[in-house]
Amino acid sequence: MTYQRKWPIVLLATTISSFTTPFMGSSVNVALPAIGRDFSMDALSLSWVASSFLLAAAIMLVPLGRLADLFGRRIFFLSGSLIFSLSSLLSIWPETESLFIALRVVQGIGAAMVFSTGTALLVSAYPAGERGKMLGINIAAVYTGLTAGPFIGGLLTQHLGWQAIFIVNAALGLAAAVLAVRLEKEALPAAAGESFDLGGSFLYATALFALMYGFSRLPSLSGAVLIAGGGVCFMVFIRGQLKKRSGLINLHLFMGNRVFAFSNLAALIHYCATFAITFLLSLYLQHVKGLSPSQAGFVLVIEPLLQAVFSPLAGRLSDRYEPRIISSIGMSITVVGLAGLIFIASDTPLYGIVCCLALLGIGFALFSSPNVNAVMSSVEDRFYGLASATQATMRMVGQMLSMGIAMLVFAWIIGNHGIDHENGALLMVSAKSIFAILAAICTAGVFASLARGRIHKA
Repeated sequence: MTYQRKWPIVLLATTISSFTTPFMGSSVNVALPAIGRDFSMDALSLSWVASSFLLAAAIMLVPLGRLADLFGRRIFFLSGSLIFSLSSLLSIWPETESLFIALRVVQGIGAAMVFSTGTALLVSAYPAGERGKMLGINIAAVYTGLTAGPFIGGLLTQHLGWQAIFIVNAALGLAAAVLAVRLEKEALPAAAGESFDLGGSFLYATALFALMYGFSRLPSLSGAVLIAGGGVCFMVFIRGQLKKRSGLINLHLFMGNRVFAFSNLAALIHYCATFAITFLLSLYLQHVKGLSPSQAGFVLVIEPLLQAVFSPLAGRLSDRYEPRIISSIGMSITVVGLAGLIFIASDTPLYGIVCCLALLGIGFALFSSPNVNAVMSSVEDRFYGLASATQATMRMVGQMLSMGIAMLVFAWIIGNHGIDHENGALLMVSAKSIFAILAAICTAGVFASLARGRIHKA
């Protein structure tokens, strides 16, 4: 199965979708103070605007990726784009906090259908020697979305209201769907004829939900109970998968494939160490430094701008040199950027924040493209959908854990107080504590990145 005759459409469709979801996330981060005011949210409720999307996407990624391998990646990519577009449009009308967060959950499910198939569609269209380059272009689109999100999101929020962000995302999702219609249908899905593990999917979703939601509920007793229950469900799930021939996840990819296992672990750690940065700095710049949404967006654009510039280069380098070397250098640079943020204060000059963001942008670019190339190059064609879904799951779970760490520290230090200028001192203490935790996590990730094997022949 190949899409080489339609490769420009494959590249364009997956690039638009790769741009759209990070654009949504980064633009919504800038709009969080405005959304919080409209719905009268406290600190913990506001964090769920971002976390609900991530939780839904993380839970659904692997089951949907497996279904896409069984029944066709094109139809899942198309359906996901339409669901994302429609839920984005409906998000401008809710009058209650609960309905708004529910629509964010639906957005996450649509995004999961896109995430679990987009990379697989792209990799299927190109030979191994060109994948790093194409993935570099695709990942550059991710960072272009992250670049445009804070700036455009800030302008839209300030002049048209936060609802305009969701209208723009609805249009982008629709554009990806229109292109997906023009993709060639697969002659035969890569895993056609194999069975779908419904029971395993349910157990997997239950375990992941309990673990991630329980983490966000800490330090309460209910959070500890949920985590314990999720851990038990996950162990039962793993035991069941080892006994099945066509389970939800081929655990032998992790047990017998060193590159696949450690590349995914490195991705999990790196996203856990970096996702909360934009969330925290958006609040810091607006509530402590007193910047407007558009001004805050202009500062935050530095990190993803450099990610977009350096990602294609990093992807091309990973076609020639070992991804573990390039990715590990990138993660080390990320550690330095995080360490710098530990020392921010209310009087820290903006150029100091910009320097840290620049280091984070370069580090992330050097890590991401080579790491995705390593994941996708380490498996056979019939596992592309699962591999794509797995690395996207690592991204989503890592992002959710990052937000979970932020929510836990907020609950411990800020409690039920609102996040505003009057509580700026509490916000500063929380942010510095979170940055210190994230820097320590990222340091451990460097060793996981170095531990993977080779993908190029000696």
